[in-house]
Amino acid sequence: MIPLRTGTGSALFRGLSLGKKNGTGSSGCFSNFFSFTMSNDRSAAKKRTNEENEDSPTVVKKTKTDENSAEDEKKFPKKKVALLMAYSGKGYYGMQRNPGSCQFRTIEDDLVKALVKSGCIPEDHGEDMKKMSFQRCARTDKGVSAAGQVVSLKIRLIDDVVEKINQHLPAQIRVLGMKRVTQGFNAKNKCDARTYSYLLPTMAFSPKDFNLDDDGAVAAFRLPPQTLQTVNRLFSLYRGTRNFHNFTSQKAADDPSSRRYIMHMSCGEPFVRGGLEFAVVSVRGQSFMMHQIRKMIGLVIAVVRGHAPEDVMERSYGPDKVDVPKAPGLGLILERVHFDRYSKRFGGDGLHERLEWEGEEAAATAFKEEHIYPTVVETERHERSMVSWMSTLPMHDFSATAAGTQPRKSKTTQDDADERNHSD
Repeated sequence: MIPLRTGTGSALFRGLSLGKKNGTGSSGCFSNFFSFTMSNDRSAAKKRTNEENEDSPTVVKKTKTDENSAEDEKKFPKKKVALLMAYSGKGYYGMQRNPGSCQFRTIEDDLVKALVKSGCIPEDHGEDMKKMSFQRCARTDKGVSAAGQVVSLKIRLIDDVVEKINQHLPAQIRVLGMKRVTQGFNAKNKCDARTYSYLLPTMAFSPKDFNLDDDGAVAAFRLPPQTLQTVNRLFSLYRGTRNFHNFTSQKAADDPSSRRYIMHMSCGEPFVRGGLEFAVVSVRGQSFMMHQIRKMIGLVIAVVRGHAPEDVMERSYGPDKVDVPKAPGLGLILERVHFDRYSKRFGGDGLHERLEWEGEEAAATAFKEEHIYPTVVETERHERSMVSWMSTLPMHDFSATAAGTQPRKSKTTQDDADERNHSD
């Protein structure tokens, strides 16, 4: 006799015996037993089939593009790098990309297209920049140029990577260099300081009664040495940590992020370009808020020309609201970004380079001479942007201030505010 296994079967046979005792008959019990057993077998078989299907890999037909992408990943693994960029900002709505807005062309729009076309990043990374850990050092405004912008991202290290990216960029945007960086490197957060320059016609510092409508007089204007000394004395008043809430928009005096550290600001010796005399204002600071540099320059111009008293500069740091004019954005250039602490820590580890770009300085200078300075000079000559802006200075009331502190109480921390306000 075959022994029965314990479990469901033995329970059913016990039920069968019980049925006999109760007089229910054997045929009904056997019928129920076999029906139950067959149903149980079908359920078990179905369960095994489902489990096998779950364990089996889903068969997906690979396209040729997928195979090429996988091959590229093996041959050229993605690595974190820093790219040194230069660009002329005229015709662009700033540096930062605006997803979903194709009518406002930005520098990053053209850069991402070039990265995809050159094979440095997969196409889907171009749609979602977080996939390549993209970060720019400074979010330059509309019309602002750069000779030393730095972005960090993960790319495939293909052969001749810089040359291939540049092949797909317009002439007014160039990648000047590339360096390997640590996996945790972030171009914005690791930046210690930023240096900007501002190219302006020196007649911006002419007296208030100077005839700006006389093209001959404007072209013949030359900045007197004593005026240059006054300009630099006023620029030196910005040095140190100040409350620049009046030098940007929508900032309360008690917002901690309004305090910014300026290391240096001065105006260089004049030179003549295109029949006009120009000078370069240079400023280095830890970080800048939106429009801050243009307002710093605008206020000094207003004081030098005699539209505003000198004490307005000290008042602008106080709690009251001061009317500070904003100079045109045309001549503003991001010259260099500084990574001193990063370079000190990782530059000598044998795996990474210092983020210093001495080898690319000649290329940056050549780019400015070919693409940035001519654009500023020609635009100023034909559109007279500085002259037009200077005509608005008498409309500002530099003596009036809003009584009391600004009403909005800020609870923003310095770190949170810096995250949002790193534009220049």
